[in-house]
Amino acid sequence: MRLRAAVRVLLDLDGLDGVPDAVRLAVLVLASRTPSETGVVKIRTSELGRWLGVSASYTASEVVPRLRRSGVVSVDTAEGEYGQDEGLECKVLPLWAAQDVVGHPLNLAKRELATLLRLLEAVMAPGWAHRDGSTTPAGLIGTRTGRGAATDRLALLLLVLEARETGRVRQCGGTVDTKRGRAAATVARLLGCTASAGERVLERLEERELVLRVRLKTGSGMPNRSRLMVPAVAAAHGRTVADDVQEDRTEAQKPEFSDPDNAAGPGEAPELGKESQVSAVPVTDVANVAEPDVAAALHSDHPHLVTPVVPPQLSYGFSGEGRRAEGRRPGRACAGKDQVVDGEDAAVGSASTVAEGGPLRGEQPKESPVDERGEQRVAGAGAGGRPKAVGWDKAQQQRRVGLPARPALQVALGPVAGLWAQLSGWQQDQVQAAAEAEIKRLEGLLERRGGGPRLLADRLTYRLKETGGEALVHRPYGWLIRRGLVQRQACTDRRCDDGIRLDTGGECENCGNVVHLRRARRAKIAAQIDRELPGLSDEEHRRVLEERLREQAAVEAEDFVRRREQARVEQARREAARAAAQEKAERERLAAVAADAVRQARPCGDCGQQQAAGLCEVCGHRRRTRELLQQAARTEAAWTATDFSSPRRLAAARDRALTSLRREADRAGQELLAALGERYAEDPQAAAACAAYAVKARASELLEEARRTALAALARSPEAEAEAHRAYSAEQARRSYDCYLTGPQADAPAREAAQRARERTAHHLLNTRLQDQCAATHAPQRTPDNATGGASWSRRLQQMATRPLPDDALAAPVGG
Repeated sequence: MRLRAAVRVLLDLDGLDGVPDAVRLAVLVLASRTPSETGVVKIRTSELGRWLGVSASYTASEVVPRLRRSGVVSVDTAEGEYGQDEGLECKVLPLWAAQDVVGHPLNLAKRELATLLRLLEAVMAPGWAHRDGSTTPAGLIGTRTGRGAATDRLALLLLVLEARETGRVRQCGGTVDTKRGRAAATVARLLGCTASAGERVLERLEERELVLRVRLKTGSGMPNRSRLMVPAVAAAHGRTVADDVQEDRTEAQKPEFSDPDNAAGPGEAPELGKESQVSAVPVTDVANVAEPDVAAALHSDHPHLVTPVVPPQLSYGFSGEGRRAEGRRPGRACAGKDQVVDGEDAAVGSASTVAEGGPLRGEQPKESPVDERGEQRVAGAGAGGRPKAVGWDKAQQQRRVGLPARPALQVALGPVAGLWAQLSGWQQDQVQAAAEAEIKRLEGLLERRGGGPRLLADRLTYRLKETGGEALVHRPYGWLIRRGLVQRQACTDRRCDDGIRLDTGGECENCGNVVHLRRARRAKIAAQIDRELPGLSDEEHRRVLEERLREQAAVEAEDFVRRREQARVEQARREAARAAAQEKAERERLAAVAADAVRQARPCGDCGQQQAAGLCEVCGHRRRTRELLQQAARTEAAWTATDFSSPRRLAAARDRALTSLRREADRAGQELLAALGERYAEDPQAAAACAAYAVKARASELLEEARRTALAALARSPEAEAEAHRAYSAEQARRSYDCYLTGPQADAPAREAAQRARERTAHHLLNTRLQDQCAATHAPQRTPDNATGGASWSRRLQQMATRPLPDDALAAPVGG
């Protein structure tokens, strides 16, 4: 039962929803091989694939990535020769997190893990050949490989866990598909698949004689119930299938009671002793039933080890008797009835309402069954029954006995599982919300995520130990909300909890400092009292010390209140400043948006196009084209101009280059328009934009070509040649060459230095000539006087004499 509960918890994890059966089986294999000391399983990918019955490539490409993405297993891989995941270091996180958590289904001891591994070896071990020549045989289904092998292995493992000592598997209850059968539905519910898929799995297991479906007969020879058997389990307990079949045939001679096994769910524990179901007349014409000859076996799942309150009563032949109104699963025949207190009139509380007060099929009721049931409840209450409040019944129905399904909450609330079971449904919701909030807060205090549930579990364990155990907790809800889940800071450190650091688990250093300061203050005050009041007795000294300590504590409290008020004022000031900054930023953003809207609404400054943000796309390309062509013309004139001292000749060379370059750039736009043809005939603006862009791109290319040509031409200028010669000579003089090197090898460093000097000189000449052109272009026109080097003093004196004098100079006396 322990192993079955652990396997069901692992398979029901949220991270395994919708994953293939190979991934689910891999989690069980890794859990069975988990060492209790470290929790890390070291296994090769090929070996894990042999356990699952699949290839190593499928394991590396499908199983391992899905395990990593599920969050249930942490996987560290070691790459093989071809980059594949060869070595695996896996850790089943929920299994490891549940260790030492009292009452948790995954808190398995070392012997239980060893038993689970032995069970998996007996069911699906792949078999091994040892070096000494001996071999370990494969398990029951260890030779099954290929497609669907993992599903078959998982199904056989679950059936073995559900089987009793006799090999019988308790089949699911309720109405099932008539085409598939109850055994196929049982396998489907175990695997969480459809009935058709469960039937195919069951057929494959039957072909290997690992599972048997035994059909029993009654004493009259009519077909009766069918049993789902695992022969290997019966053989392991020293029994055979024939013995159990003989017992079933003996029980089949008693048609007045049905076997509760056909109504039991796969997740319940096996029963001890006999249980009977109310039935007397078999119904053979019920639709949508797997075995129409067994109508009495279609009742609800029954809890095990429960003593019936009333003796079994014979039914009136209705197979749907005792079904609950919610869902499709039937319930006990006495469900929903009021129970008597002292056992009086027990038959009234357990008999079927339909059989007792309702009409048969086809008859009209004389009175409303609702009224009759209401009168029965009133009568039962008058006879000593205790009717309960509706709100309490609703709260009890919503109560969850088990912990929440999330692994984090199961780990965190594991120490208080007993208190959890005592809470109502609403209280459980409140405690779950508080636990989730506390786990989230603890995660924020830790450097590495994932330790919040364990910290909360340790806190609850410590608080329970401090209280004295769950037996001394009289109000579980109040204890959990106000004491168990609340952090108690002994100092100002947010990571302190009862003097323990949450992130390190050691003692809080801040608490130690606080204790040290208090002791130092106490010693200081005691020494001060000894100096001021010598000769005091011990009692008087202790009294004065306590008084002064209280005064000091009051002063510190006032100071704390003052600092807290200052902090509150400062916080309010910062919030106001932050709000003002946000308001200012919002105003600036709105102003920028308005300015951008105004700018976008401005027409083009060149062509007048509306909504062009001051410059349309075509005009922008044209402006950029003019700038690029002017730069290219200046660059070309920098090496083609023969007389740089004459601005007129320089301008003529620049104009000639500009005309040639513009003609070349315009040709690119014309070629583009010719290539487009009639494509942009309906949109001339788009065609003009494309042509302008093509002209701009060609102008950029012409600028780069002109620069390369100018540098190449200036590198052959006399200045560049002279600089290269000097660099060549300097390099030869500086280096001590090997006397054995001759020819091009000896002169290679000098030639490289000369080439670098020639390139530097060409760049310098080009930049200098471009600057001279810019200065000549923007310089003012020189007058003839300026051209001759300056005017004569007679000309200057005549110009100065004609200037008007200011008023103060006219009013001043001559010579004074």
